[in-house]
Amino acid sequence: MPDDDMSDGGALTATIVHACVRDGAGGSPTAVLADTGLDDAARRAVPGLAGTSHAVFVGTREAGPDGPEVTLRFFTATGELPACGHGTVAALACLAGHAAGVEHRATLRTRERVFTGRTVRTHGRLDAEFTLGPVGLRAPGPGEAAPVLDALGIAVRALSGPLRVASVGRPRLLVPVAGRSHLASLAPDFDRLRSACDRGGLLGCYVYTEPTAEGRLAARMFAPSIGVPEDIANANSTGCLAAHLAGRGLTGITADLGDALGSPSTITATVRPRSGRTAVPPVRVGGAAVVAGTVRLRQ
Repeated sequence: MPDDDMSDGGALTATIVHACVRDGAGGSPTAVLADTGLDDAARRAVPGLAGTSHAVFVGTREAGPDGPEVTLRFFTATGELPACGHGTVAALACLAGHAAGVEHRATLRTRERVFTGRTVRTHGRLDAEFTLGPVGLRAPGPGEAAPVLDALGIAVRALSGPLRVASVGRPRLLVPVAGRSHLASLAPDFDRLRSACDRGGLLGCYVYTEPTAEGRLAARMFAPSIGVPEDIANANSTGCLAAHLAGRGLTGITADLGDALGSPSTITATVRPRSGRTAVPPVRVGGAAVVAGTVRLRQ
């Protein structure tokens, strides 16, 4: 990342990265900026100025055995997020775009944890992956899920399996439905959904179809509580789902999102074997990314 992204009378330079693209197209446009010490109000303004749902601010420190140490901060228009999966993919792709070689590694630091990331360049394509944080899984409490399902327009009888509350940074509800046609027909009441998620302390809800034997599925992520009615790509929730489905013997999943928004995205999540007494196995999450170019943002 360039060290200086502010000049020209206070204009910011942001790199736009399409994270988690499918077959080289679509993906979630994400603004990636060098962290130059903006205040939080200025950071919240960046997604709107850049025309993206999220922005990630990247600070690079000294190099270590796993590559440079990189600090990441994630923002939407409503505030800071403790974690953002597709934002991490975008940051890794942007860092690799400024580095030489086929493979680029980095140690990533957020306010809550330190983890590793890796990007591989193949025929101009950037494939990024990172280690997801510990995933907490539990059944919803009494009355916790019903208001969310009601706002989504999903009847309990339409569920194809058990609901789970999954936490990695913040909790979200995992909602299984039978097929892609049911998923595509969803038209949530976003005001009610936001109220239901806020009351339950949920980031949002990740609605997904039953996976094939190979682990392929479709999903939609609704997160009005963070100012994103529907997310084009949500890597952290996909990793949470992979941890949940590991109990059924799946070692990894490939999730298709974004089709309802006209920007198809694909995210992979691979479950590693449990080590020691770990209740939930470690997960690696990733996707392909395209660096679209830079834009000047006037504040």
